[in-house]
Amino acid sequence: MYPLKFEPILKQTLWGGDKIIPFKHLNDTLPNVGESWEVSAVDGSESVVANGPDKGLTLPDMVRKYKEELVGESNYARFGTKFPLLIKFIDARLDLSIQVHPDDTLASKRHNSFGKNEMWYVIAADKGAKLISGFAKEITPKEYKERVHDGTFAEVLQTCNIQPGDVFYVPAGRVHGIGAGAFVAEIQQTSDITYRIFDYNRKDKNGKTRELHTVQAVDAINFADVQDDFRTEYERVKNEPVEVVACPYFTTSVYDMTEEITCDYSELDSFVILICVEGACRLVDNEKNEITLQAGETVLLPASTQEVTIVPDKAVKLLETYV
Repeated sequence: MYPLKFEPILKQTLWGGDKIIPFKHLNDTLPNVGESWEVSAVDGSESVVANGPDKGLTLPDMVRKYKEELVGESNYARFGTKFPLLIKFIDARLDLSIQVHPDDTLASKRHNSFGKNEMWYVIAADKGAKLISGFAKEITPKEYKERVHDGTFAEVLQTCNIQPGDVFYVPAGRVHGIGAGAFVAEIQQTSDITYRIFDYNRKDKNGKTRELHTVQAVDAINFADVQDDFRTEYERVKNEPVEVVACPYFTTSVYDMTEEITCDYSELDSFVILICVEGACRLVDNEKNEITLQAGETVLLPASTQEVTIVPDKAVKLLETYV
């Protein structure tokens, strides 16, 4: 197999902005693009291979065709033909809704779906941009219902000013929201289950307020999820991988590179996804497959890949994630 690129799936949203298309170097004039789904096996939004002999096949097609060779033996045993990760870029021109995601148990029971544990990497942030993550103080389910009803729910949430390079892990059950001016890469389980708690009383293009899921959300929320700062602290060093998230659903590292690095994946029983958030590079694998990657592009390395050499074009910043 060879490194796979996919056609981006652009999603127009109420709150979407104008950063994704130039960031991805696309020749497109679509307005209000809130999300670009980079690698997706979500029903109805399946990524399509953009390069090589398998061009035109969907990601689910690829998993069915290549099985363990693509995803790894343990992942194939665990997930079968369901690809486990969803990769997105998100551009918030306006605040996104305050929301929460169910865990695997609740999502399976209610929706026959994976739960949704996710992480954010801040690519860019306008002045004053914020992310909402978790509670600033502990509240009860009763107080939650009262505050949602009287519009004061946001007052008990932890709001963080953000800068490029900030990392937030958002486990299922943590109430969260992406604020206006934030531009992030999101790595998450393959799930599109979101319980919207508060949406700033916005109306859609038809003049209707969007559906809220305040009752369903009660069972999903971790009410004891209180911290001063939910940011992930990590050492920002150059030319070596820095692991920022390691959870049962994915492991993610940041590569900030000005020098060539060879990554040994021979012992790793998983696909690897590389997300380019800054600069550009060339990738050469052990089978001499070669591919370029620039800011806004994502590549999927199959589990059969033994090693990859990353050659920066001056400088490059990548996120590496696998299961």
